[in-house]
Amino acid sequence: MKIRLFLLFACALVITKSFGQSKEPSDYNGVISTAVPFLTISPDARSGGMGDVGVATAPDAYSMFWNPAKYAFIDKTFGFGIGYVPWLRSLVNDIGLASVVGFGKIGDKQAIAASLRFFSMGAVMFTDNDGHELGEVKPNEWTIDATYSRKFSPEFSGAVAGRFIYSNLVPVDLANLSVRPGTSVAADVAIYYHHVMDVKGISAASIDFGLDISNIGVKMSYSSTSIVRDFIPTTLRLGPSFSMDIDDYNRISLSLDLSKLLVPTPPIYAKDSNNNIIIGTDGKKVIEKGMDPDVSVVKGMIQSFYDAPYGFREELQEINLSVAAEYWYNKLFSVRAGYFYESKYKGDRQFFTVGAGLRYNVFGLDFSYLVPIKSNNPLQHTLQFTLLFNFDNTKKATTEKETGGTN
Repeated sequence: MKIRLFLLFACALVITKSFGQSKEPSDYNGVISTAVPFLTISPDARSGGMGDVGVATAPDAYSMFWNPAKYAFIDKTFGFGIGYVPWLRSLVNDIGLASVVGFGKIGDKQAIAASLRFFSMGAVMFTDNDGHELGEVKPNEWTIDATYSRKFSPEFSGAVAGRFIYSNLVPVDLANLSVRPGTSVAADVAIYYHHVMDVKGISAASIDFGLDISNIGVKMSYSSTSIVRDFIPTTLRLGPSFSMDIDDYNRISLSLDLSKLLVPTPPIYAKDSNNNIIIGTDGKKVIEKGMDPDVSVVKGMIQSFYDAPYGFREELQEINLSVAAEYWYNKLFSVRAGYFYESKYKGDRQFFTVGAGLRYNVFGLDFSYLVPIKSNNPLQHTLQFTLLFNFDNTKKATTEKETGGTN
């Protein structure tokens, strides 16, 4: 079994590395952009220290972001977490993502959870076309969501989540700007599979699999006059995780996440001899390669699997890969490491992460640090912390203590 898992991770790395070996022009930019990209930022330090892995890892308070179906398998009665991520710290010092999340179990098979994420973009001075200052603003975005998770069998669970998204990029009344806050509503659907294995020579082991489609929602507009509406970052995430207890004190986990934006890929537009985009008789830009991105949300999700201008090879490049390892000693102290890979044609984010965690009684503390592979990466020096508080039902905990039971 361990040999098979090793081959799985090795093959995934080889395949993903081959995504970047394509024949696109050196100046080709196929980056997919969306509104409210803060929704893709890892809000918790545990996954932040594991290369943004989380769809099939052991459930915790921050499962809302990665796979809400995991809440049904969480081994605590209720809890909450508080986190903060300083963002782009090597460029500015006042941008960050704050989050708070809470969950509660309903019996053995059900769980509910809710979270709030607030993204501050710092102070920005707006000016008119002549350079006159119009006023300092503090753009911000936030989202609030809730989920219901349920076990359908001892090994399988599912969840649905609802989300409201608010994006206020110009939070002042500037008369010469026809802008307004953008809003959207979205939903997540997720499944989680947890199978306890009997492996010879290992006291306990499990294989897990998760699948999550997040932010299936309404397009967003920031103008009161424009009909242009932007997709929000609908994301497909899936992957396995393998965990084993080496002995009574040592536990190790290996995890793999594959993720892809379910948003249309920008096409390549035809240009004339003066390098100007050609406009067709219907008033639309003429597409040379690719497909029209001005489609509905559902069609955009389906189209995202086959609309890349350079075909299947480019579709593979749109899959991001994360791999990670996590080690726990006596369920008290952990160390983590991860790697994140994104094609150079789709954003070129490539970095290692390291992290650690402490658990004592009801209290938990996680931190992570990002190590960029390439120099001058705006994500370098990203250090984040998360506080966790987990509680058991007093009666349940007392009964387990008297009978020798454990969580």
